[in-house]
Amino acid sequence: MAKKTSSKKPERLPLSRERILQTALRLADEGGLEALSMRKLAEALGVKAMSLYNHIANRDDLIDGIVDGVVSEIDLPKLDADWKTAMRRRAISAHAVLLRHPWATMPLVSRVNVGPAMLRYVDSTLGCLKEAGFSFEMADHAWNAIDSHVYGFTLQELNFPVEASDYSETAADYLPQIPAEQYPYMNQLAQRVIQGDYDGLHAFEFGLDLILDGLDRLLK
Repeated sequence: MAKKTSSKKPERLPLSRERILQTALRLADEGGLEALSMRKLAEALGVKAMSLYNHIANRDDLIDGIVDGVVSEIDLPKLDADWKTAMRRRAISAHAVLLRHPWATMPLVSRVNVGPAMLRYVDSTLGCLKEAGFSFEMADHAWNAIDSHVYGFTLQELNFPVEASDYSETAADYLPQIPAEQYPYMNQLAQRVIQGDYDGLHAFEFGLDLILDGLDRLLK
């Protein structure tokens, strides 16, 4: 006997805010925020664009939601941990997460982010520093100094116009524009990069440790 073929259509996953945000995050990772529109998001989900508004207020709400999702990936400092170790781990984790989501740093620093993940992130950071002996004012200054390094270094790394493997060649190309008689120190540094005595790479953890060591001295 021939088997009967089922005419039943596969069940479509119900639309939810979580599913919308997961898909939006994937689209942003693939093409940046410029590639994220309600129309493209609806196409990716296989629904009509208007149905998204049952779960998402508007595009700003969408961006706030996926930024909060990115923040949820960052390691949170524990209140009972050594503050310096915790802040170092937190910063390294944040840097890695933002490199993984290259579009996220700008909306993170330029929008009012008050999602649950961001609130937990800030509260646990303040709590770790306060329990370590910092005043609330100094704890606020401390985590902002750390995050300024995280965001600034990340943006520079994502947007720097020269690949690390091309530093030596680029330095040689630009050397005629920095003659030794006018710019002696820049010229000497470029010569070291060209000759391979120095790779010219900037280390995220170098600046981070300077900040943490300075904060440690203030606490003591």
